[in-house]
Amino acid sequence: MKVGVPTEIKSDEYRVAITPAGVREMVEHGHEVLIQAGAGVGSAISDERYALQGATIVPDAVTVFAEAEMIIHVKELQASEIAMLRPEQLLFTYLHLAPDPEQTRGLIESGVTAVAYETVEDAAGGLPLLAPMSEVAGKIATQAGAYMLQKPEGGRGILLGGVPGVAAANVMVIGGGVVGMNAAFIAIGMEADVFVFDRSIDRLRDLDVIFGGRCSTVYSTTLAVEEMLPRADLVIGAVLVHGARAPYVVTREQLKLMKPGAVLVDVAIDQGGCFETSHPTTHAEPTFEVEGITHYCVANMPGAVPITSTQALTNATLPYAIALADDGLAGAIERIPGLRPGVNVAAGKVTHPAVAEGVGMEYVPLEDALPLV
Repeated sequence: MKVGVPTEIKSDEYRVAITPAGVREMVEHGHEVLIQAGAGVGSAISDERYALQGATIVPDAVTVFAEAEMIIHVKELQASEIAMLRPEQLLFTYLHLAPDPEQTRGLIESGVTAVAYETVEDAAGGLPLLAPMSEVAGKIATQAGAYMLQKPEGGRGILLGGVPGVAAANVMVIGGGVVGMNAAFIAIGMEADVFVFDRSIDRLRDLDVIFGGRCSTVYSTTLAVEEMLPRADLVIGAVLVHGARAPYVVTREQLKLMKPGAVLVDVAIDQGGCFETSHPTTHAEPTFEVEGITHYCVANMPGAVPITSTQALTNATLPYAIALADDGLAGAIERIPGLRPGVNVAAGKVTHPAVAEGVGMEYVPLEDALPLV
């Protein structure tokens, strides 16, 4: 199969969808890998390194999209890229379609089969291709929040870990999954007072053991959140519903409970955001203020550390990409059943129920959209 890797064109996105090691594995499986010239520069990977492992370097995205049978990407495609898709192509990337009906319509009209990293599941129902970027985003969330709490950045002017004789900041993490755990891990390491909220008692028990009792775990209710907001200096939103639009865990009205200059970091912004007042921002302009509260809502947080992120992403996605290239979609699903929920759009239909609900479109089961699958 011809596998194409274009340069990412989303604002401030420096990752690339494959490493030279990934190219080598693809080539050894008999596939041709087309890399757009300069695609790896943001991740410190030269064209020469790709070529040494057997990649064909092509001059532009038009060539990649015209020749490739499968497109491997990092972030959701931009409108100019969607316009180059063909019905017979496979697209394998992060999509985050639930809050994005415009992108969804574009993929439907293209006829492409679109497999989303974030809804591929493992045998236990986990999200193995979302996990590595969730780990990165969770750690960045605390770092970014700590920085934004500085007075010159519009924050309260509080040091996350305090110093002897001066209390540490209170960090509230809403959601105890991969993002929340990593955010809490860094906050604990920075010696903040950390409170992790979740609706799963079992998950809270796990986190209590993982962190050795070094943070407080709180069963998440509306009242519990409202009681903590006045004390919180930094709130990290880390909630996720597989494939669906994120639920609001902090409303505009509840912002009035918070201290002026407190910081919200919305890691769920790719899925529409978990704070009512959130909207996507970029690394170039990462924050905005509502009701005196700083909001950090960068939609591609891991893009800020592309050397780490590109390697972590390829480590996770490569076995699935090879399966798709080796066996096609139907064969890959037979080989790795967790790929089935990854198919969000196929043959002009929305094939994931949570995505269909999020964008207000009809849900069509994959086997009805593509009878051979």
